[in-house]
This record gives sequence, structure tokens and C-alpha cells, in this order.
Amino acid sequence: MRIVFLGTPAFTLPILEACRAGGELVAVVAQPDRPVGRSGRPQPPPAKAWAQERGIEVLQPEKVKGGRLASLLAERKPDVAVVAAYGRILPADALAAPRLGCLNVHASLLPELRGAAPVQWAIARGHARTGVTIQQMDEGLDTGDIRLQRDCAIVPDETGETLLAKLSALGASALTEALRLLAAGTLPRTPQDHARATWAPLLTREDGKVDFSRSAAELDRRRRGFSPWPGAFTARAGVVLKIHAAQPQIRILMLSMHYSDQLIRDVIGAGIRGYIIKSDSHRDLSTAIEHLAVHKPFYSNRVSDVMANPSRRDGVSDPKKSTTRVTSRENEVIQRLSEGK
Repeated sequence: MRIVFLGTPAFTLPILEACRAGGELVAVVAQPDRPVGRSGRPQPPPAKAWAQERGIEVLQPEKVKGGRLASLLAERKPDVAVVAAYGRILPADALAAPRLGCLNVHASLLPELRGAAPVQWAIARGHARTGVTIQQMDEGLDTGDIRLQRDCAIVPDETGETLLAKLSALGASALTEALRLLAAGTLPRTPQDHARATWAPLLTREDGKVDFSRSAAELDRRRRGFSPWPGAFTARAGVVLKIHAAQPQIRILMLSMHYSDQLIRDVIGAGIRGYIIKSDSHRDLSTAIEHLAVHKPFYSNRVSDVMANPSRRDGVSDPKKSTTRVTSRENEVIQRLSEGK
């Protein structure tokens, strides 16, 4: 199978290896050389350097419309084009040039996180899992039919940089299987459910500016997701401060099998922030703590975890229906927590 690859950054290198192993890689199309670093001298993109080291033809068209890219592809008579992080939207004539069309390796589980920065936004928005999609490209932005998907977990300390490397390897593995099935004529094809689509827009420097009205957990997700760029930063007295590491604190106010719902309501009324965990099971209490430590939701019909502020009272019974009296011991707890809130 004759393959032309279109891609630019280091993310593409394992995928390039998969193309080379899965068929005859006849050409690599990358964006033109750009200035890099303080020297400002143009440097070849990683995909170009990889191809040159292996004696594979490199194409770097300045423009892709007006038949320019389509003619370059048609001259090489590919069976399929593989696209990964090329950085440009392909026009219809280029998409139609390969005999079997163009396969895109996209770093999300489409239709979730369409767009330019799916890896970073998956972390920033608190997704527990993500993955890669091999899609049949069409003229829309990540709207093509799904040919194959593979998923993976997002670990608690994941950064944009580590997840990008993980998905690069996963994408190469998925593409290897997709090319094998495509050659055999058995690669599935499923239209996307466009009603479920979400977006992952291109990052800007402003995305890295810390907004302290967000929760500590959300700020930490954004810091990790937007690493290495735009990172997380704030300013004080005109000086920009970059945040390289952080650890949001989970404050557990009480762990008990006995405290009453009335006590929980009074703590909320006092404006004390944190988690109150009430359960009739020591095992559930331990599990709840473990999940809170990594900012994961925990659900159990035996556990009530309540964020102690007036706007959130999940798991607390209706005050009007409660006949529970607050004990002197519980009054001491409220006073102690109030002093340290």
C-alpha cells in the first residue's frame, strides 16, 4: 500500500514509524521550516528531519489550496494519505486525491474534543479517560466517520506533555491496526454522533493566566493540562510569576458514622468550606478519602459527602423534616471548625 504522510511536530514521529511499517511510505508532507529559538534561524520540523534521515521525499508547500497540494499528492499516486497534526485544513481536492482517501489520527475520542488542542483540554476539563480516533477525513473540522478508536486513562498527575507522548504511541498502534484492516477491506466505518460533539479550541497565552475564582482542583488541572505552554502564571506588583508545581488541598472537616444531619446543616450555615463525610461503614469512609485525594467523584448510597457552603447541600435532609438535636459535643465541633475556617 502506497502511503503519503502529512504532519509536522514531534507528536507525529511514532505515527510515521507506523506508516513506514504498514506500507510503502512514498513522501512526507510537512509545513515549511520556521524560525526556532532565540537565534531566529529557520529549523526543519521534526517530521521533515525524520524523513530526510531515512531518504524519504519531503514536500513543504507554502499553500495547500488552488490545487497545489492535490497535484502533489496525485503525482505520487498514494492509496491512502495519513494525516496527524499537519496544522492546516485540507481542501476537498486534496482529500479526494488518494485512492482510499485520507485517514486522520486525532488525539481524542471523537466526537468529544474536536479541534486543535484535545490533549490539553481533556486534562483541563477533568476527563478521566481519553484516547485516539482514526477518522476518515471530510471537509469539516474533525467531523469525519470513525474508522477505529482506542482509549486510555488520564492519571491524576498527568500533564499535557506526558499525555501527548502517551497518545502519540497509542495513535501509532491504532494506525498500524487500521492500515492492516484497510488493506484487507475490513476497516469499520461509523458516522459520528454530532449532537455529542465538544470543542477543544486552539490555546492562547491568556488561557494560562490564573483566575483565582476557579476552584483549586480546576486550577491544578489547567496548570497540568497547559504544560508546557502556555503554562500557568499570575502577576504581582507588575512581575509575572510562573507556577511550575502545585498541590491543591482537600480539606476533610469530619469523618464520622454518628454526626447528625443537623450538625452538617449548621456547619454549612457557618460558611465553613471543606468536605464532611458521613457513613455507617468504615470501608466507605476510607474509599471516599482515597477518591477525594485525587479529585475523583465518589458515589455510594451509604455515603454523604457535602461541600460545606450554602449553595451545595447534596445528601443533607430537609431541615424542616429533621427532629435531630445537636449535642454539646457537636456544638464544640462547630465552634472549633468555625475558628479555623
